[in-house]
Amino acid sequence: MEAKKFIRVMVWELPVRIFHWINVLCIIVLSITGFLIANPPALLSNAEATNLHSFGIVRFIHFATAYLFLFNMILRIYWSFVGNQFASWRAFWPFSKKNWNNFWHVVKIDLMLFNEDHPNVKDISIGHNSVATLSYIIMFFLAFVQIATGFALYADTSSWWLPKLFSWVIPLFGGDFIVRTIHHITMWTFIFFSLVHIYLVFYHDWLDGRGEVSSMIGGFKFVREDRIKHHEEIPSESKK
Repeated sequence: MEAKKFIRVMVWELPVRIFHWINVLCIIVLSITGFLIANPPALLSNAEATNLHSFGIVRFIHFATAYLFLFNMILRIYWSFVGNQFASWRAFWPFSKKNWNNFWHVVKIDLMLFNEDHPNVKDISIGHNSVATLSYIIMFFLAFVQIATGFALYADTSSWWLPKLFSWVIPLFGGDFIVRTIHHITMWTFIFFSLVHIYLVFYHDWLDGRGEVSSMIGGFKFVREDRIKHHEEIPSESKK
């Protein structure tokens, strides 16, 4: 059997990779410090007076990371207008025939575990697949919910104008208890999404053999030569 030739294609630009790993760091730090703030251990809440500053440090780390998370998201939105075709907002637009075909292709492979011996090459994505883009759209909305509820809870103790932009959130939901609950549940959604995301990245790296894991470090994926000509989003120089 003739071996298939793979061509290396630059998919994830350096800014996209930086945005991705900053998000990873932020979600980890925000989750850990969020747990400590919601349910502080005795060391943080009932310690001697000389040690009580430790809880303030946890809160400072949480809020500082929240600012980083917000500004990183703003820069990622900006890059969706100036980055390459794989980072563009158009790659996340779900309402097209091609994206719907790719959506059902991914559902059959990932969820229903079908084995497509001869898949339509036009249904195979190079960057994000359509299921991933839909999940990212949902997580982007939840990120805004997390930012709005978090800064709303921070607004009363902050003198800066940015958190106070969200001071309307607590009155909208009738109190800070509901806002804290939404903030906490959304955090668990991020944790669940991260676990599924990690599993699928390694799964596709094994299934497709296209460098899914290493692509978010080096930026390159490997695409079969017989599939490249069917993907107009691939730079022309890679098709030669």
